[in-house]
Amino acid sequence: MPLIVLGWSRLLMVRAAALLFTCVAFSVAAHGASLPHRGMAAWCIFCWAFSFAATAVILLVELLGLQVRVPVSWSNFPITVACYAALLCLSASVIFPLYFLRDRAYSAEQRDHRVASTVFSCLAAVAYMVEVSMTRARPGEVAGYMATAPGLLKVCQTFVACVIFILVSEPVAYEHHAALQWCMAVYCICFIISMVVVVMCVGECTGWLPVPFPRFLTACGFLAAVMYLTATIIWPVFQFSKGYRARGGNESSLITVAVLTGINFLLYLTDVAHTARLVFVSG
Repeated sequence: MPLIVLGWSRLLMVRAAALLFTCVAFSVAAHGASLPHRGMAAWCIFCWAFSFAATAVILLVELLGLQVRVPVSWSNFPITVACYAALLCLSASVIFPLYFLRDRAYSAEQRDHRVASTVFSCLAAVAYMVEVSMTRARPGEVAGYMATAPGLLKVCQTFVACVIFILVSEPVAYEHHAALQWCMAVYCICFIISMVVVVMCVGECTGWLPVPFPRFLTACGFLAAVMYLTATIIWPVFQFSKGYRARGGNESSLITVAVLTGINFLLYLTDVAHTARLVFVSG
C-alpha cells in the first residue's frame, strides 16, 4: 500500500495553485456565468477542465509515490501536460473576455462570475508557465526530451495547428482551390508528425524506431519546415488575392490563420536548429 508523501516542494505548491485556479475558473463559469453550451464557451470550459483533471492526476501520482508504476515516462509527462495546460489556459484567458465580457446583455451577477473566471484563468496560465520554467531542462542537464527546447516546441506546434483547425473548419475556408487544400494537408501531416513524437516520448517508445531518434527528429523537422514554408506563401496568396478569393469567408479568421501559419513555420525552423545540435538522454 503506497504511503502519501507529506513533503511539499515548491513545484507541488505551484501545481496545487494551478489546480485551485482552474477549478475555480470552470466552476464559477459553469455555475453563474450563464454561458452557451457550445462554441467558444465550450472551448474555454474544456481548457480549464482538462487542465484541472490532468493536474489532479499528476498531483495524486506524486503524492502517492506511484511514478514508477505509471506506464509513461515521468520525466516527460508532467512537463508536457504543464505546457499544454499553459497554452490552453492562456487561450481561454484571451478568448473568454473577448467573447463574453464585451457585450452588456447580462446581469451584474453574471458579469461578476465572468470576471472571476477570467482572473482565475489568467492566474492558472501564470502558474503553469511557472511550472514549465521550473521543470524544463537547463543547459548541460540530463532530462527527458519533452523538457528540452525542441520538446516544448513540439507542444507549441501541435497547439497552434489545433487552433488553425478550429479557424478553418467553420466556415470551411480551404475547399475552393487545390492550393488551399495543400495547405490543409500541410497542417494535418505536420500535426500528426509532431504529435507522434510527443506520444512516443511520453510513452517511452522512441526505441522502437529503426533509425536513431535524433536523426528521425531532424528529418521530420526539416520536412515540416519546408512544408510550412510553402503554406506560409500559398495561404495568403490564394485567400487574399482578388483572382482567387472566395466570397463569404471570415476575413479576420483567414488573417489569423495566415499569421499562425507563419508562427508555426518559425517554430519548426527553430526546432530544426535546436535538434541538429542538441544532445539529450531520453527519460
